[in-house]
Amino acid sequence: MSGFIEGCDRRQPTLLPDCLDDYVAEDNLVRVVDVFVDDLNLGALGFEGVTPAPTGRPAYHPATLLKLYVYGYLHKVQSSRRLEREAGRNVELMWLTGRLAPDHKTIADFRKDNGPAIQAACAQFVALCRQIGLFGSALVAIDGSKFKAVNSRDKNFTANKLQKRLEQVAEHIAGYLRDLDTADRQEGEAAEARSGRLKEKVERLREQMKMLQAMEVRVETAPDGQVSLTDPDARSMATSGRGSGIVGYNVQSAVEAEHHLIVAHDVVMTGSDREQLAAMAAKAKDAMGVAKLDALADRGYFSGEEIRSCDALGVTPYLPKPLTSGAKADGRFGKQDFVYLPEQDVYRCPSGALLRRHMTTVERGMTLHRYWDRASCQACALKAQCTPSIERRVTRWEHEALIDALQRRMDLTPGAMRLRRRLVEHPFGTIKAWMGSTHFLMKRLPNVKTEIGLHVLAYNLKRVIAILGVGPLIEAIRA
Repeated sequence: MSGFIEGCDRRQPTLLPDCLDDYVAEDNLVRVVDVFVDDLNLGALGFEGVTPAPTGRPAYHPATLLKLYVYGYLHKVQSSRRLEREAGRNVELMWLTGRLAPDHKTIADFRKDNGPAIQAACAQFVALCRQIGLFGSALVAIDGSKFKAVNSRDKNFTANKLQKRLEQVAEHIAGYLRDLDTADRQEGEAAEARSGRLKEKVERLREQMKMLQAMEVRVETAPDGQVSLTDPDARSMATSGRGSGIVGYNVQSAVEAEHHLIVAHDVVMTGSDREQLAAMAAKAKDAMGVAKLDALADRGYFSGEEIRSCDALGVTPYLPKPLTSGAKADGRFGKQDFVYLPEQDVYRCPSGALLRRHMTTVERGMTLHRYWDRASCQACALKAQCTPSIERRVTRWEHEALIDALQRRMDLTPGAMRLRRRLVEHPFGTIKAWMGSTHFLMKRLPNVKTEIGLHVLAYNLKRVIAILGVGPLIEAIRA
């Protein structure tokens, strides 16, 4: 080994420094975790066990267990059993916890029993970022991403899945019965053994058929037509890939534009984002402490009612309108080819004719006005390009002016969607990479919200440390 840097002989006795602090550098992020948790008012945030019990064995202070979890999520160690092992061998954790090593049951119970308080601690760090002045502009990007639950796809049932599985089981039973008839016509020990195996398979499949038929009743009575056996709150959700999907949760996030920090997040059990825009924008607006907010989102969030709610909240949304017109798909004029003239309350069609309002109706709680001009349509040279009906009718929502204003904003800011992708998609990818592209560790919606809260806190901590550095962040926390 001559010519190389040589290590110490592992059998050589060594006098280690008495001070554990010598092993943790001044710029180690574990010092930020220590100062941040110590600065929190754990009792006000709702943590259990802040006041020790007068009798019984002393418990671990909630600050110790919270530090353990924050450190774990910062270093991709989310399992309570892995945290138990790390607490006994990781020098940084020994420094952080004072060489305490709680067992995995104590660690897991802390996360399970203090979900709302852990989420409040995450919100407290966002408030700290606001106090420091890290939120420069009142602009956020909102998006949702599907995260896997503990529940596998085979343990999730919908009416469609059950129908297909019942058909498959019936086909397998019929096939085995045909094989059984063939085996019965043969003689010998091998034929008898084969017949016995086939009978066992048929019996198992019939039991499976009974289970699936019983599950049909449960699915029919379920509010949303789904039943998940492992995690009852997990739901089957479509993903961007054609024909693909996962059983999991829809995680929502709002990311501010200045330093890409997650200012608000939530977890919902619906795969669609259509009803999430106003709620997420309101959370982001409160977290940033601004009177007005601009919100970027993709077309999956488009909803007239949600846009109206945003307007009432003081939020200006930017999102493209989905093209759902059947006429446009067939090569005819779409509604966007008709121009509304507010002074006259009429639509101008592509040929220049004016379509006047003839009726008002209410559908799904929305007041709709309908415009047409039969005489102009009958004599129009472009009628074949417009409608196969007697006349072309255009429907206008009573609050359609909000949609028109949104479209004008989008026309004037062509780079809005590129900015949205740069802001909000990277944090999701980072968190999923930290998770190891696997599923949540906990079951049920409240516990999953706790897990995401810890991931968001860890992400924001790393971002702010990268922006400010360890020393300035510690000073800001203590200030």
